[in-house]
Amino acid sequence: MSEGARNAVSTTARYDFDTVIDRRGTWCVQWDGVADRFGVDGLLPFTISDMDFETAPEVLAALRARLDHGVLGYTTWQQDDFLSAVAHWYGTRYGADLDTGRLVYGPSVLSQLSQLLQMWTSEGEGVVVHTPTYDGFRKAVLGLGRELRGVPLGDTEALERELARADAKVLVLCSPHNPTGRVWTEAELREMAELARRHGAAVISDEIHADFVHDGHVHVPYARIADAGDGGVGEAGVRDGGGPAGGRWAVITSASKSFNFPALTGSYGIIGDPADRAEYLRRMETAEGLASPAVLSLTAHIAAYREGAAWLDAVRAYVTGNLAMVAERLDAEFPELAWVPPQAGYLAWIDLRPLGVEEEALQRVLIEREKVAIMPGSVYGAPGFLRLNLGCPRSKAEAGVSALVRGLRTVRA
Repeated sequence: MSEGARNAVSTTARYDFDTVIDRRGTWCVQWDGVADRFGVDGLLPFTISDMDFETAPEVLAALRARLDHGVLGYTTWQQDDFLSAVAHWYGTRYGADLDTGRLVYGPSVLSQLSQLLQMWTSEGEGVVVHTPTYDGFRKAVLGLGRELRGVPLGDTEALERELARADAKVLVLCSPHNPTGRVWTEAELREMAELARRHGAAVISDEIHADFVHDGHVHVPYARIADAGDGGVGEAGVRDGGGPAGGRWAVITSASKSFNFPALTGSYGIIGDPADRAEYLRRMETAEGLASPAVLSLTAHIAAYREGAAWLDAVRAYVTGNLAMVAERLDAEFPELAWVPPQAGYLAWIDLRPLGVEEEALQRVLIEREKVAIMPGSVYGAPGFLRLNLGCPRSKAEAGVSALVRGLRTVRA
């Protein structure tokens, strides 16, 4: 085990992330639904981005207490317990003074994205994304009849060309980026915000991976960038501005990714312009009939944001150990990859192009011979790459990277 992996393990002694929990038979997409994507049952999966860990014990205790109450009637998210918990999280995690009057709610981040795209675009208009692209973005954009326009990650000239097109209405920003795990710097975010304002495009920032930024990197909430650009003091949500004159923008996020409870549903957002915020809420509460959120999602969010910080720091440290282990193995077996762990998240985005392997051939070997399911880069518009989910016990992560190493050896031979 590498020194990085050992150090990470030592910081997680309070929690048990090594015990393997059998998720089969729980209607789990990653385990029970593996045949839907890979055509074969029984594969060891490293696929959809949820983790194989129990959520924080503080969250589980809050859920049990809520269930013990026994009444699960209609509920509201517009109450102080939830709003103040979100504000507490932004204050303690990001040093941001959040104006809770700017918050909105939704059943999922992708549902919020869909509503905002319907508000700010029409059929046939362009939605700009960075490539490689999270496949959920592609499905949402194309499913609404909008035109998906990709620009390479970090290519500012290409980004400006696409935003300058007359029918380019929205930039969908993934911050931190999925699948690469890149954390945008404040300077990069300011440049993108300025380009969007200059060309009249709205910005939707999906920040669901923000809480999983690794040491040495800092997540900057887009709301802080947008407010500063509108002449505000630069704190996330601190003022009620950001209307059409300064550029439309929204942040969409959830605790469900970092605390591993996506099955409870539930997300929230920040919308800069009061009129846009009112229109979004009207759509959700009337057109979509979603006035009452899932009470267990609210319960989980409150517990996570009020009491779950220690667990999150521990699971992030544990995943750092998984990433360090993979880096050590790949460097020993295939030094030409020069692979380094991502800046955020538990998804290892691996560029296999230096090895000259063909994606379809590798997938056949991984599925038929190694019996593992690992997401091919083509899912995200990047053939030659691979996305390996390491949000799992160390033993599973070791089995996955060993299978990948053997598969690469086989294909190269």
